[in-house]
Amino acid sequence: MSGSENSTDINLVRENASSSSLEDDKFVKQAIKGNQDAYKQLMDKYQKPLYFHVLKMVRNHEQVEDLVQEAFMKAFNNLSSYNTNYAFSTWLYRITTNHTIDYLRKKKLNTTSINEPVKTRDGEMEIQISDEAETDRNIIRKERKEIIHTAINNLPKKYRKVIEMRHLQELSYQEIAEQLDLPLGTVKAHIFRAREMLYKELKDKREKF
Repeated sequence: MSGSENSTDINLVRENASSSSLEDDKFVKQAIKGNQDAYKQLMDKYQKPLYFHVLKMVRNHEQVEDLVQEAFMKAFNNLSSYNTNYAFSTWLYRITTNHTIDYLRKKKLNTTSINEPVKTRDGEMEIQISDEAETDRNIIRKERKEIIHTAINNLPKKYRKVIEMRHLQELSYQEIAEQLDLPLGTVKAHIFRAREMLYKELKDKREKF
C-alpha cells in the first residue's frame, strides 16, 4: 500500500470519528499540556464504564476500583504514546483489560504453592527449587519491598497515610474515610494521586538502573 493510500485511510478514520472520540482527543491534548481538569473530564467519562468492564473479570468490588484507578494511572502516564488516529476509548480499554489480566495472572501464581505436585500426563511431578535460587529470589523480593517502602515514606503526609491504610493495613475505602473523617470521594482522589506519585518515582528509579 502506498504512502498516499495510508494517508487517505487515516483521514477517513478521523472524518468518521464520533463527536465523543473527537472530544476525547481534545481532552488528551489538554492533559498532555498539564491541564488537570482535562484529566478529571476523562476520568468522569470513563470511570463507571471501566468499572463494569473490569467487574466482568474480577468480582471483588473494591479490587475493581483499585484496578480501574491503576489503569487510569498507567494511561495518564503514557498519554504521549497514544496515537490519535484511533479512538482513545479503545486504547484505554486495552490498557485496562491488560492490567486486569496481569493482576489475575499474578494472583493465580501467588496462590499456587510450589510444594504442591503438578499433574502431568506422566503422573505427578514435584517442583524442586534450589536453596540458592530461593535465596536470590528472597533477596530480590526484599530489595523491591525496601524500594517501595522508601517511595511511600517520601510521599506527602496526607498521601502517605491513605496508601499505608489501604495497602499495608488493607482497610476499605469506607473505613479509611471514617477513620480520617474525610469524604469518600476525597479518599479515593488522595489514593489515586498517591499511586500516581509512587508510579512516577518507581519508574524514574527503574530507568536509572
